[in-house]
Amino acid sequence: MAYKTYHKNKKTGVTYVYEAVSYWDKEKRQSRNKQVCIGKLDPETGEFIPSKRLDKKQAAARDPKVTATSKVVGPSLILDNITESLGLDKILRQCFPDIHEQILSMAYYLSTRGGALSHCDSWAKSHSHPGSNSLDSRRISEILKQVDFDSRETFFSKWCQKIVSNDYLFYDITSVSSYSELNDYVKYGYNRDNEKLPQINLGMLFSKKSLLPVYYKNLPGNISDVSTLNNIIKMLDKLNFPKFHFVLDKGFYSRANIDKLMINKDKFTIAVPTRLKWVQKIIDEVDYDIQNPEHYRDFDGEILYTCTKLHYWGDKRRRGYVHVYYNSHIAAEAADKFNKELLEYKKELESDNLVKEHQDAYDTFFIVKDTPVRGRKVSFNNDMVQKYRNKYSGYYVLYTNEIKDSSEALKIYRNKDSVEKCFGDLKNRLDMKRLRVHSAPVMESRIFVQFISLICISELRNMMRRSGLDKKYSAREILLEMETLSEIKYSGKYGKIYTEATKQQKEILS
Repeated sequence: MAYKTYHKNKKTGVTYVYEAVSYWDKEKRQSRNKQVCIGKLDPETGEFIPSKRLDKKQAAARDPKVTATSKVVGPSLILDNITESLGLDKILRQCFPDIHEQILSMAYYLSTRGGALSHCDSWAKSHSHPGSNSLDSRRISEILKQVDFDSRETFFSKWCQKIVSNDYLFYDITSVSSYSELNDYVKYGYNRDNEKLPQINLGMLFSKKSLLPVYYKNLPGNISDVSTLNNIIKMLDKLNFPKFHFVLDKGFYSRANIDKLMINKDKFTIAVPTRLKWVQKIIDEVDYDIQNPEHYRDFDGEILYTCTKLHYWGDKRRRGYVHVYYNSHIAAEAADKFNKELLEYKKELESDNLVKEHQDAYDTFFIVKDTPVRGRKVSFNNDMVQKYRNKYSGYYVLYTNEIKDSSEALKIYRNKDSVEKCFGDLKNRLDMKRLRVHSAPVMESRIFVQFISLICISELRNMMRRSGLDKKYSAREILLEMETLSEIKYSGKYGKIYTEATKQQKEILS
């Protein structure tokens, strides 16, 4: 057992401190001790002065007056690097000068743990993070109230100016369910997770170049995808977004949307439904020879046949390119998908809850009879359904006003899958599967903090991909692996040290 002894040098008057350890001497059969000088006492203050042979950790451990605190620092080392390299911390400081550190702290919590923000305070007490003040529920509520609309929009303007330049931006919408009955945005609508709950819709733009989320907008839960695009275009114009190329799925197709994109001189690539008459006319033109050898393409093991037709849009005949793709192997799957869509359209007709963009399908594939006695009766026009299934299954079509090459257009369009991964992170990893806030202003602020966290997680995935760590870890596993790396901070002059990093942690940090 170790104990301290004090020896005063009579000549110099200096009192030296020794650490003594008792042990049993087997040969002499008696108790002995070893003494090692560990420092001395200041002659004026009596303060312990450690020996220069000791490092900080050894010196602090032997000083009886020293107190030490420990915090988990591993995850913040990674997240600090991300926010600094992206300039995210500076933009937040400019837009939220009084609360930018607390916003980042909450984003760090969501990135490392996920879960309700009410648990953030206990996490903050044991983990290193940008903020220094308490993050209890009351303080979090105060912070969220300060994340106002104007500051958020200023952030989006500065953020897009930094990361968007001649870029392709993928736009998509996801549903977020909520238990709130007091939030104006929460409505019943088409739920993408097939949940019988009211919801909000979240429209998001995602950059192809940086693979980072760029912008989002909260939308009422009962609004259809196709009607949101015009609003998004207006908002981006007001924020002075740099010019970019929209990439959209067929849920956003409508004549009005294409007209708006053309008038606004926005570049775009959009999937278009093959049920449209003008699209079927083009498919009919290429159907005879599309499977000839010159149209054969191998897309990462998927065999496709493709043709491109020049197409002029509207009265002003604005130039565009229709890329037609045919895959014989997915024809059966496409037929099943078509049948599923028809059943949805039939429900819309029967409930008289019509969608303007589906009018072509109503007219082509259904027979509707309204009688005073029996009311509305909706049946399928089976001849037209069979004709469509036999002739157009296996085809899909992209329309663009910029990309001439069909292979390039398809490659860019398929990168849109990154948005789905982004939505998966947002809802499953970052606690947005259910919204538990009740007022619209607090909800908007809460989602903004989620968005900041999503930027961090997306960039972490990019770093893992560049370094090859994505083959060994998931983003969650990376941050969990770093949880055992701590910083010990000593009082007085001893400063701080890190605990020894494991082999895996050294690999991750490098």
